[in-house]
Parts: sequence; C-alpha cells; structure tokens
Amino acid sequence: MELKRKIYAKLLEWKETMSKDYALMIEGARRIGKSTIVEKFAKNNYKSYVIIDFAIASKKVKDNFTNLNKLDVFFQNISLEYNVELIKNETLIVFDEVQKFPKAREAIKYLVKDGRYSYIETGSLISIKENVDDIVIPSEEKNIKMYPLDFEEFLWAANENVLLNYIVNCINEKKALDDKYHLDAMRLFKEYMIVGGMPQSVVAYFENGRDFYKADIAKREILSLYKDDINKAAKRYNSKVSAIFDNIPGYLSTHEKKVVLNKIDEKGYFSKYDEPLFWLDDSMICNLCYRCNDPNVGFALNKDDSAVKCYMGDTGLLISHTFSENEILSNLLYKSIMNGKLSINQGMFYENVISQMIASTGRKLYFYTHYSNEKHRNDIEIDFLISNDSKTNIKVFPVEVKSSKNYTNISYSLFKNRFGKRIAESFIVHPKQYSYDASGYRVPPYMFPFIIKQ
Repeated sequence: MELKRKIYAKLLEWKETMSKDYALMIEGARRIGKSTIVEKFAKNNYKSYVIIDFAIASKKVKDNFTNLNKLDVFFQNISLEYNVELIKNETLIVFDEVQKFPKAREAIKYLVKDGRYSYIETGSLISIKENVDDIVIPSEEKNIKMYPLDFEEFLWAANENVLLNYIVNCINEKKALDDKYHLDAMRLFKEYMIVGGMPQSVVAYFENGRDFYKADIAKREILSLYKDDINKAAKRYNSKVSAIFDNIPGYLSTHEKKVVLNKIDEKGYFSKYDEPLFWLDDSMICNLCYRCNDPNVGFALNKDDSAVKCYMGDTGLLISHTFSENEILSNLLYKSIMNGKLSINQGMFYENVISQMIASTGRKLYFYTHYSNEKHRNDIEIDFLISNDSKTNIKVFPVEVKSSKNYTNISYSLFKNRFGKRIAESFIVHPKQYSYDASGYRVPPYMFPFIIKQ
C-alpha cells in the first residue's frame, strides 16, 4: 500500500526553485517515512539517484569524504561504490540518517557550490550537541520537518475523498455536517486517534482489513526502536530521557498534565532536565508545550521553562505506550474508544491529538493557567494558545479540548475577562457538531486541522 504524503509537493517545489542553490534537509522522527518519500521522489524526478544510508555505510564510503578537495575522485568513488551513473543536473544524491555522520552534512557547503548534482539530507536529532560538535552547519541547507500522517492524509489512505471534500466545504460555508456524516467523520477520527499516523501502523491497519491489533504490533515495534535510540543516543543523560519518556502517560493522565520531575527524581529540577527534554523534542518523538505567563506580550517572551507538558508526537503511539497488550484485550479498549465510553484517559488522548495537529503546522505549543489565591487552585486553564505571529498587534486564539459532550466553559470566560482585547477567536474542540456564537467556535476534532491552517 502506497501512502500519499503532502510533503511530496514541497520536494517538487524545492526541485523547481531552490535545488541549484540549496540542499534540502528533512527532519523527522524515526520511522516517519522520510526515506520512503525521498526514494519515491528520486525515482520520479531524476534520471539517476544514490541513497547513502549512514546507518549502514561502510568505512570506505565515510573515508571518501576526505576527498572533498578532489571532487572528481569523490564522485567517481560514489559512482563505483553504488554502481550508479552520475548525470550532471539529473542526479539526486541522498544523505540518509545524516546525523550519524555529521561530516557529510558539513560537506554540503562544497557539494552545493560545485553545482553538478542535487542533494537531500534526512535525519533526526540534527540539533543535538553531539551531532553538531566540531562541524560548521552549512548555510546552503533548507530545512523542512516531516510529521506523522495528519488526519487528511489518513482520509486519503482510507479512500474517503468524498467525505473529506464535504468536511472542507462545510468549514468554508461555516456550517455543520449532516448528522449521518458527522457520525461517519467522528468514527474515522477515532480510528485515526487509535491507529495514529506512523506509516507502518497505517499500512498494517488498512492492509489487514482495519485491524487495530495489527496496527498495535507495528506501533510497539516503533516504541521499542525509540527506547533503543534513547539508550544509545542520549549518552550523557539517557537515564533521564528514559525516565521522562516512560512517565509520559502518567503525566498526561493527571489533571494538569505537566511534567512533575520529583516523581522520577527526588532532587529533580529543570536545570538538570533541560537537555533530556530538548532531546525528546528534537527527536520529534515528543512535542513540548510550555506555559505562557502573559499572552499580552507574546508567547516566547513569557515562556515558563519550569512548567512544561510533554505530549507524544503521535497519538497512536501514545495509546500503545499507555496500555499493555493484555490491557487492550481485557478492557475492550478499542471498543470503548470507538463508542466514546472510555471512562479514563480519553481526555488525554483527545488533547494529545490536538497538540499533534497544532505542532504539524510548525507552531510551538503553549498553554495558560492562572492560580487563584482565593480559591487555592487554578481558576483558568487554557489547553493551547495560538497567535497570529504579529510583532505589533498580537492576537490570541485560545483552544480548549473537551472529550465529553457535557462540559462547562468557565475557564474561557475568565480568560476573556483578563485578555479580551487580545482574543481574536476562541475554539472549543468537542465531539459534538460544529456551531458558532458570541463565545466562539465549537468544532468537532475532525474539523480542527483544516480550520487551524486558515
């Protein structure tokens, strides 16, 4: 089964407009589909291509990078080693898993300047200190990030183009779907939440007649790979990375969903854990969400590094990370999620999938809370904040996520009283139909990823 991915259009745009002056760096978590999409692109758009996978490249291949002052020899060695004819202006050379051999990344400066061929790099953890030590990051490199399949790509895989077009039309016309189609769309959203967007999981699901258990097997293989990466790659602080990763379901199942370090380390404080958190963020295994103390003057300027939520980069992986195989079978987990009757954890899965949708647009994640001394608790809790990115006229879009059809809207009312002049529109993401009134938009989760792009 071949999956249609949106990033393919970005590769075409790079080839047409920038490939002569810049290499393209594709960042993404392991098993996100980077190598697959690049090979497909290479086959379709170049007369020849070479993929140098630095996870398995021989010493001879790596030693060849000492020949950068003799590029004719350098390219001849690549041609001979991979048995590929290199054709001027018609060959793509791919440095796969480039983080495993940073010298290849540094070489991009000279290779692009030479101008004979085009270059794509793929990797994860490309900003981690040990992967950039002792190299000069080339300015001749354009970066794009690749994420799990989004909901629209999942609908493509499910051959639900008619329903997809109907959803988009209803959003443009600002109206709800007919009840039957709303139920169909909610069913597909729940499938997406369970299966996730990792290509192996999606393929396993659809190729086996929509089998959640086959998808779960694929997801557990990926989780095992991630844990192995943590043990190998985060050399100086792997125990801290591992501790945070293992505790993500526990953090997200609490009311505040924040990372609480003293649960894993009695003397835990954030200055000791900034690098482990950065590792998880840079690996794109996780999406970090920081508290913004004052939305009036910009999110990043008022980021509170000591208050952070750690969402999984893929919600399907989060579900498999949260429950063992036995729990899934014995508790009829999938049935409960599909029927909307999961008594615990459902809220954290909804919130995680919305975090995933926001992060996939390239936005940083922020939330807001306000502690009331009078009430001795938080009286305002806004799950996510989105801005219009203006430097002079900041507008805020608060987003609250509700997994139940019954909820109150007290937090937003109090937030509006404090920051009313800054609020453009508000969004409540809930399982009910689309509606709009003076308090803002109420949208079902299957509409949210299309709305956020607007």
